[in-house]
Amino acid sequence: MARSARDYDESDVRVRPNPRGSRPRSKERPKHEDAVPGRVVTVDRGRYTTLVGEGSDRHVVLAMRARELGRKGIVVGDDVRLVGDTSGADGSLARIVRVVPRTTTLRRTADDTDPVERVLVANADQLVVVSALVNPEPRPRLIDRCLVAAYDAGMDPLLVLTKADLADPGPFLETYAPLSVPHVVTAHTDGAGGLTGLADLHDALAGRVSVLVGHSGVGKSTLVNALVPAAERAVGVVNDVTGRGRHTSTSAIALALPDDDGWVIDTPGVRSFGLAHVDPARIVGHFPDLEPGTQGCPRGCTHDEEECALDAWVASGAAGPAGPSRLESLRRLLRTRTAAGEDS
Repeated sequence: MARSARDYDESDVRVRPNPRGSRPRSKERPKHEDAVPGRVVTVDRGRYTTLVGEGSDRHVVLAMRARELGRKGIVVGDDVRLVGDTSGADGSLARIVRVVPRTTTLRRTADDTDPVERVLVANADQLVVVSALVNPEPRPRLIDRCLVAAYDAGMDPLLVLTKADLADPGPFLETYAPLSVPHVVTAHTDGAGGLTGLADLHDALAGRVSVLVGHSGVGKSTLVNALVPAAERAVGVVNDVTGRGRHTSTSAIALALPDDDGWVIDTPGVRSFGLAHVDPARIVGHFPDLEPGTQGCPRGCTHDEEECALDAWVASGAAGPAGPSRLESLRRLLRTRTAAGEDS
């Protein structure tokens, strides 16, 4: 006998069993309390080379990102936690299950209109801007952009000038004197040491996590090989026609200085450094002699306009004898955020 729709009730409804199991999926994730700490030293196509352990127990562990991290990016310099096979044996693969909150983040955009930020390096506290004095010629605008990126990331800048055996660094350094950026000058020699100024550079890097950036061909890899002889970074030459270097470093890599006296992170050569993500207020904050003068600025002041209160602040002498040159240097950096052709 046929039944009408009114004859059915809830008890007639058949529940199909879960084809993937009878237990509902839990939103709780394992805490991984036994996870092992490590540091990401290089990234290659979804595989993360990490260093685990300290001293004589330090060893390399290859890892992948755990699914539970989702799309969260992991970059060189990140401190992470790993589970699984962390022995480092051939063929082993661990999982990165947690990324420790970063202390600093060095970022850039493809250009000054690109809203997408690209994280280059994490947890570095010093940005080393490397520039050759000749062959290839210095590119002050790119250097200025790197300095802006350092200030924005809360990192200390260090200017390293190479190839001082071919050109006098004095005139170039004069243009950066008002910024009070520390600097190291290196030169090639025929002696056994190979480079002068290397000891000064090591002293400036000691106990810090430093990332080296600069144009291709300026000598970053040469410096890294001198600082960390076991690095064996490829060294290129400069094209005689274009005056530009070839990209010899294809990926960033973190290397421990001898005796665990700090870290250096070598990066591929750059030809642009977009600053679309930079807030001008963070740049001014690195000029403590000028920042108080911004209190009288109109809302949204770019600090490079007629209504800017910094002109009166400097004219009053409140910024000291170096005030005018410091203000001009600050505005030079601020203009790099919107200036075209940063590769010049």
